[in-house]
Amino acid sequence: MSIIISGIQQIGIGNPNTYEAWKIYRKAFGMDVPVFDEAAVAAIMLPYTGGKERERHAVLAMNLQGGSGMEIWQYTKRKAQKPAFTVKAGDLGIFVTKIKSPDVEKAYSFFKDGDLKLISGLCKDPSGDPHFFVQDPYDNIFQIVGSKSWFSKGKHLTGGPSGAIIGVSDIDKSLKFYKDILEYDTVEYDKTGQFNDFEGLPGGQNNFRRVLLSHGKERKGAFSKLFGSSKIELIQVMDREAKMIFENRFWGDMGFIHLCFDINGMAELKNKCKEYGQPFTVDSSDSFDMGEAAGHFAYIEDPDGTLIEFVETHKIPIIKKIGWYLNLKNRKADKALPDFIIKAMGFSRVKD
Repeated sequence: MSIIISGIQQIGIGNPNTYEAWKIYRKAFGMDVPVFDEAAVAAIMLPYTGGKERERHAVLAMNLQGGSGMEIWQYTKRKAQKPAFTVKAGDLGIFVTKIKSPDVEKAYSFFKDGDLKLISGLCKDPSGDPHFFVQDPYDNIFQIVGSKSWFSKGKHLTGGPSGAIIGVSDIDKSLKFYKDILEYDTVEYDKTGQFNDFEGLPGGQNNFRRVLLSHGKERKGAFSKLFGSSKIELIQVMDREAKMIFENRFWGDMGFIHLCFDINGMAELKNKCKEYGQPFTVDSSDSFDMGEAAGHFAYIEDPDGTLIEFVETHKIPIIKKIGWYLNLKNRKADKALPDFIIKAMGFSRVKD
């Protein structure tokens, strides 16, 4: 089997209260369809949890208009730790989650009266595309960006996540990693200097090199139509020393804890990452079971230690109330699911 990357499956978000955070993301971003809601022990993430198994509660939520999911994550027997310093643009790790919108200007009007904090005006990126930044009560920053990649129409002015802004120490080295491993092979811009659209961000007044990456080939796979296209923006601060965002903290502490890709061909990908010099640091070895979903997951680190997760999905609930679970192990890996199956997941939608 060849390696197939279907898209960004989800971004992990560490929070002090899963249900409280999920309610905020439902209202702000329409993340109202749960794929799983489970309390369990993170038993094999020991390299990133202080060498101990940790109890946790997580919800994977989607917006069926399109985009990736949010894995909203909480320690249940340990207080989630904030960074010991103010995280600034260019610090190493996932700094911002991109959220897609069909109409950025209308979305900006919505967020002006919303619960999240606007930390920028409506501005333009180096390509001239409109966007803006908002911040949740836990100091997580989201960038609302335009997109023409949608699965369905709905009432929300955003879809789900569609990428991230990631701080790196050496863009040229990171460019190769994100191109060779994750197939972000198209450079949409590569600019260096001070940027007006970063002014509202912590540390946004520094000098940066910014490179926006997209994938030239359309993604394939079961959920590729739902996930849609995505972009990764790598930023390198040029005039101060960057810190690790998760310095002296655990995976699952507050902030964006990982970027997860839905894939097929895990064995081939494991060999590819090893040969590349970025071997798996965690491997669930065939299948994990989260009660309502199952699959094979693994983690690698980017050149600066940012966690990238891979999930090869084996089982997923479609309509839990009637016991409809979809087995993906014997499907053709590059074939997208029929639209009606994904839309049927909406029967589990949580309404406030």
